[in-house]
Amino acid sequence: MRSGSSSDLDVARGYSIWFVLVTAGFITCLIAANITGVKLVEIRGWIVPAGVVVFPIGYIFGDVLTEVYGYCQARRVIWLGFFCNLLTVIAIWIGQILPPAPFWDGQAAYERILGYTPRLLMASFLAYLFGEFTNAYVLARLKIITRGRWLWMRTIGSTLVGQAVDSGLFLTLAFAGAIPFQALLRAFLTQWLVKSLYEAIATPATYAIVAFLKRVEGLDVYDDQARFNPLSLRG
Repeated sequence: MRSGSSSDLDVARGYSIWFVLVTAGFITCLIAANITGVKLVEIRGWIVPAGVVVFPIGYIFGDVLTEVYGYCQARRVIWLGFFCNLLTVIAIWIGQILPPAPFWDGQAAYERILGYTPRLLMASFLAYLFGEFTNAYVLARLKIITRGRWLWMRTIGSTLVGQAVDSGLFLTLAFAGAIPFQALLRAFLTQWLVKSLYEAIATPATYAIVAFLKRVEGLDVYDDQARFNPLSLRG
């Protein structure tokens, strides 16, 4: 098994089918969570967006990317997810402003479900970027500190921090001043706990996926020399 910096994984050598599948899973979860998140559901007295079902799976894919392929590859995928999500939003917006067919009566429903206010859109984009990069950074740094031990501690720990940043930033930017502080705090704690618990429950699956990918890819990347600037285009 080969170890080293994720900058060693040069784009020129091409990407494996496994890397492509993990990337596709990550981006699919991101877009699906943003679309389904408009619906609020009640689970045992907890009110959460429906997107909470799939969004934590995206964090699991993110953990796998950073753990197996390194921070620099995860950074590329995070930005790819951002631009794919942006393209999706633009496509939905264009669909909204195009004149509906005279016989189609779903325009109001389309706008109600798929329409985005600028404030919610900005909150979602910023929360995603800050949350994902925080998660990847914490996981990569903890791997260096622990020398690859205690994967469960690294995945859960990075998720606790990353999800706190994501949920806190989104709720603050999207709803501060619009709903009472106590309600905002309850919403934050609920989302943070549910998403983090999801990650903890999925730990055995994360172990299995990471072990499989490290074996078939022949990789165990440590980011000792990585540049952790999220805007950097180099390793």
